[in-house]
Amino acid sequence: MSLCDELQRRRGNRDDPFFARGPDTLCLDEVAEAADPAELGSVRPGDVVGLVGDFDRRSLARLLLLLDRGVILVPLTADTRSQHRAYREAAEVEWWIEGGEVRRVGPPPRGPLLRELRATGQGGLVLFTSGTTGRPKAILHRSETFLRRFRTPRPALRTLGFLRFDHIGGLNTLLHSLFNGGLVVAPESRTAEGILEACRAHAVELLPTTPTFLRMLLFGGLVPEAVPASLRVITYGTERMDPATLSELCHLLPEVDFRQTYGMSELGILRVRSEARDSLFMRVGGEGVETRVEDGTLRIRAANRMQGYLNADSPFDAEGWYDTGDLVEEKGDFYRVLGRRDEVINVGGLKVLPAEVEAVVLRWPGVERVRVEGRPNPLTGQHVEMRVAGTLEAEEDRKALREHLRAVLPPHQRPQRMHFGRIEVGHRGKSR
Repeated sequence: MSLCDELQRRRGNRDDPFFARGPDTLCLDEVAEAADPAELGSVRPGDVVGLVGDFDRRSLARLLLLLDRGVILVPLTADTRSQHRAYREAAEVEWWIEGGEVRRVGPPPRGPLLRELRATGQGGLVLFTSGTTGRPKAILHRSETFLRRFRTPRPALRTLGFLRFDHIGGLNTLLHSLFNGGLVVAPESRTAEGILEACRAHAVELLPTTPTFLRMLLFGGLVPEAVPASLRVITYGTERMDPATLSELCHLLPEVDFRQTYGMSELGILRVRSEARDSLFMRVGGEGVETRVEDGTLRIRAANRMQGYLNADSPFDAEGWYDTGDLVEEKGDFYRVLGRRDEVINVGGLKVLPAEVEAVVLRWPGVERVRVEGRPNPLTGQHVEMRVAGTLEAEEDRKALREHLRAVLPPHQRPQRMHFGRIEVGHRGKSR
């Protein structure tokens, strides 16, 4: 049974839209026409296809038809155009689809993982890590394994497609809605106001987003007045949430259930249950998922994992465990993420977690975002530096923050340099 036929059977109505953006909608019976399948005529099962698009009618229709055809799909967005050449080489892309153009750009792949997958006759999916700590890794999934997690029936809400076309969280939103009869709404504008307007116009019930975006809503004075009454659940993930932001949101939006999400492109989006709506402790599990903590770091073994990296060594140990690199605090079978192991700052032998300093700074009036990092120091090995974005324009305001941090932080946690200015937000809604 083809994917589109399976979705039709599960949804029960091909005329029921699964996607909306402004006045435009897309139903299963419109997929073939919206994708213009004649353009895809030369693409064969097992071909590696780079598809540049986003949450729009044509891109989503093409995605479904290409998955149906059994290609090895590489979904990308225009926001990462500067990296497309590197992505194309890492994934050994044969076909490139962008706008109205479908062209052959390379020979059949020679890498062992791609050749092995092609030999099985199954399709695949290639996703890329963000590359914030080095070269982006190309992650290969079998389509059948990747889709398996969505076949267990789950409740579906009217959901905002916040995370993008090239992100595992965005694909998770789309496929969960497709398999369970839901609706994905794409905003016409990705400003804070534009996203809330899309939620209002389509009576969105679930907003999956990032802590950075939620702080933008608070800092812009949009909570609670501009938050539509239809919102029942807000999920947050892809980066650390600070306790002060979560506490303020829970206070201002008492009718909204806040839930943490957790996952990675290598393992997929995992099933998570928050200890409480105002708690950062979570239980990680789901079908075929095991967890354990070793040396303070969370490790996970999952049945629906990736096949491997196309441009790096396998991260799994001999027993199939994946080292997440996340330092965690345990409370029974709940975990709280403290930070990344590779972000720990060593100041004269004393360990500093950036999140500890950031949590203090984010409570200060006028601070919207903060990024704390370690820098080399000839005496102590490293020292703490930070960049602050917000409305601390006057020197007396900045001086007051410096004095506050000297008063409340131990010496090894105090930033030796403070920079004030803009902190960029990437196309995936995270500070960078």
